[in-house]
Amino acid sequence: MAKDKKLVEQITSMEDDFAQWYTDVCIKADLIGYTSVKGCMAIKPAGYAIWENIQHNLDERFKATGVKNVYMPMLIPENLLNKEAELVNGFAPEVAWVTHGGAEKLQERLCIRPTSETLFCDFYAKDIQSYKDLPKVYNQWCSVLRWEKTTRPFLRSREFLWQEGHTAHATAEEAEERTVQMLNVYADFLENDLAIPVVKGQKTEKEKFAGAKHTYTVEALMHDGKALQSGTSHNFDDIFAQAYDVQYTDKDNTLKHVHQTSWGMTTRVIGAMIMVHGDNSGLVLPPHIAPTQVMIIPIRQDAEGVLDKAVEIKEKLATAGIRVDLDDTDKRPGWKFSEQEMRGIPVRVELGPKDVENGSAVLVRRDTREKLVVSIDEIAEKTAELLETIQKEMLDRAKAHLESHTYDAVTYDEFKETVNTKPGFVRAMWCGDKACEEQIKADTTATSRCMPFQQIRLSDKCVCCGKPAKAMVYWGKAY
Repeated sequence: MAKDKKLVEQITSMEDDFAQWYTDVCIKADLIGYTSVKGCMAIKPAGYAIWENIQHNLDERFKATGVKNVYMPMLIPENLLNKEAELVNGFAPEVAWVTHGGAEKLQERLCIRPTSETLFCDFYAKDIQSYKDLPKVYNQWCSVLRWEKTTRPFLRSREFLWQEGHTAHATAEEAEERTVQMLNVYADFLENDLAIPVVKGQKTEKEKFAGAKHTYTVEALMHDGKALQSGTSHNFDDIFAQAYDVQYTDKDNTLKHVHQTSWGMTTRVIGAMIMVHGDNSGLVLPPHIAPTQVMIIPIRQDAEGVLDKAVEIKEKLATAGIRVDLDDTDKRPGWKFSEQEMRGIPVRVELGPKDVENGSAVLVRRDTREKLVVSIDEIAEKTAELLETIQKEMLDRAKAHLESHTYDAVTYDEFKETVNTKPGFVRAMWCGDKACEEQIKADTTATSRCMPFQQIRLSDKCVCCGKPAKAMVYWGKAY
């Protein structure tokens, strides 16, 4: 290791420095490694295993709604990108370009995909001819490259992994239905698998995706009170179809433009999971997504029968469909306990000579550290029940945190004081004017997170300018 690289010997307390705590956890839990490519991280096996489970669970949900997976090239010709001006302007500062093939200069620059709307439009223009070809409901799992100035593990890196869905429909109504449907898929996944409660809503014109008619979002609140956009779904109407001439012949034999959607979720949800559930000992993984749900740690494994019984328990749990591992290394039990806690494994099974003699074992919860003595005969059933209890209670605690850190403000003075003194979401009315959004950001650094689908009329006036209000908005400081 290079001399300027420093090993994390101890995780910084989140109360002292939350940002450093987060980075320490990512490194100490062996999720990521730094590379020689500035702004790009190596995702290590422990981190990638989490992403694989996220990918698997999301993919099942997608396919249940009729989604099919495809793959598009990573390079986009400049002329193709330039067909949609708003998209070009929105991503121009972050685009990386390929200018040479070997030693030969290319006749046309190729963009390394920051997103793939243009590629899918070009593909659909060739692949869609008739209404019989619709709908197209495709998704791809890939990486994208955006030349970010400031990077942080999982939350913001120049190259990151994601899925991007791109669909084409005959009508505006079908496209809107799909846009909302996929947002609900994200919300269900975040709440039920990652135990992260979210606020669902629409982005303002200022914050929506470049080129979209509407952008819908799921916003999560981290432990430090900052917001994290955790998934988005965009309705493009026929904006891209007109730019890229994606048409079909309808039943009445007339040419019509398709209506499109796009939706994506990235590896930043791993960062969200860390910041919502983690503690000063490291990760706390929700059982549904944890690569290892149970770690068996024998105590005095050299004692007669202990290791044999530990292997037996492992087989029982594995047969019950539980993701289980056995730490039979020669490290001290205390060291093994600390490692299991740092890695966030939901349940630890402690097994010593007396436990073997009594036909029992001790289950220890990672989230609360509570202990439960169970019969080895019933250990598979009791462990499965405990894992579901942990999953539910992790979500309940995160919901309580979200609710207790969501505030209402009616006047601008109240709004500014709340933003500056109470980390979390602030709900306030807005007139719909971009100038007020910009004024709020200049005064507080808070941005509009979304206009929630469930609207509450807090007052009749915009919190910033006092003009008639059009919508209630969640505001907050964000990653």
